[in-house]
Amino acid sequence: MMEGITFAHPQFFWLLLALPVALAWYIFKRDQQAPSLRMSSTQGFGDGGWLPKLRHGLILLRLLALAAVITALARPQTQDVSSKTKTTKGIDIVMAIDVSSSMLARDLKPYRLEALKEVASEFIKERPNDRIGLVVYAGESYTKTPITSDKAIALRSLEEITYGQLNDGTAIGMGLATSVNRLKDSKAKSKVVILLTDGVNNAGAIEPATAAELAVEFGIKTYTIGLGTNGNALSPISYNPDGSFRFGMRQVEIDEKLLQEIAATTGGQYFRATNNASLESIYDEINKLEKTEVEEIKFRRFEEKFRPLIFLAGILLLLEWVLANTLFRSML
Repeated sequence: MMEGITFAHPQFFWLLLALPVALAWYIFKRDQQAPSLRMSSTQGFGDGGWLPKLRHGLILLRLLALAAVITALARPQTQDVSSKTKTTKGIDIVMAIDVSSSMLARDLKPYRLEALKEVASEFIKERPNDRIGLVVYAGESYTKTPITSDKAIALRSLEEITYGQLNDGTAIGMGLATSVNRLKDSKAKSKVVILLTDGVNNAGAIEPATAAELAVEFGIKTYTIGLGTNGNALSPISYNPDGSFRFGMRQVEIDEKLLQEIAATTGGQYFRATNNASLESIYDEINKLEKTEVEEIKFRRFEEKFRPLIFLAGILLLLEWVLANTLFRSML
């Protein structure tokens, strides 16, 4: 019954200490409340029955009424708390994803591209207040999803990314330039590109350095990620007669110097992911570095619960008055 009830003025409960004092005073003085008759013997008189004993219950009614009034003074109430979040500093993020054939290498489980999609999916879910866009690139690049606040669309587009949608190759400059083009007109307080590749720039009409300068011009920070284990990795090396890939061990080649330069030029950071765990930790780190300022506004609606207590006190006092002037009138 009292679940969820709080008291605005709990200090009034100190008044409850007066109730046992009042009861003790009544017990002490009750012999003086009725006239006495001295007799040598009460033999032949009955004990008066149970009715005279019940008259002492009137003081209990009065004390219960006072307890109800004191509780009402403490203002019992329930509150309904609702909150509303307001983004005070939004971030627009474009994830540029390499989809070249080397992203099928199996040094990450089950393979690089699928491992990336799993981690990137969690990253998107943890950015509820930001807009996310997707760019894919191989020998060329295109926008998979423009920046959107609809996470369901972004997640569905991420799931649809597969190898074979573009000519093979690694056009890092094109991937970055397309990402910059998606963000250049953004009004967000912060604009970020997360560019991931597992190779070296070997295709595309735009040099990575040129794309990095464009990012600086439009105030776009770039985090770069080199994906691949150190040494050799089981990678596609040729085609089988049926058109499927033949896998073999191949040296992992990542132009880390280029990725470091892009990150340094644009004010971002470079990371190296050599396994699933390190890839996940990198996205966690970027998630911490790019914090969105969110203001939470709480609304509290109070509902007063003292009125039933006042009504109860009135009923108890009325009952005491009625009993005192009817049933127990001749005994008081």
